[in-house]
Amino acid sequence: MLALGAELTWVSGLVLSVSSFTSWYSGTSVEGPTLSVTGWNSGTIGKLVLLVGVAVVCLAALRRFGLEFPSVMPEPLIVVALGALATVFVLIRLVSIPDSVAPTAGRSIGIWISLASALAVVTAGLLQAGEEL
Repeated sequence: MLALGAELTWVSGLVLSVSSFTSWYSGTSVEGPTLSVTGWNSGTIGKLVLLVGVAVVCLAALRRFGLEFPSVMPEPLIVVALGALATVFVLIRLVSIPDSVAPTAGRSIGIWISLASALAVVTAGLLQAGEEL
């Protein structure tokens, strides 16, 4: 059975990965129809969020299959660093709406899911560090 930190790591990493395919921005365009822009289509940062989420899931899978990381660079530290990186990426997109999105577009639920899952990755790493002590 997985500990809470390990369980939360792969779940939050998976949600972070999938959240880059959810709607980050939505609104009405100049022509009138409603538009929706996913994190993947918002630029390089959306793609980096996906890669960070995949890295977290891979890290959890490697640990599940018995790979032990050196004590100099323990897995919880890597998970916290990846979560912090994902949080910074999502916060950049939260503050700075890309120019390719229509000026009438606002933030949608997907970007908030991405932010919550990035913070959950940080929390999972901290829980893992606490469990290892």
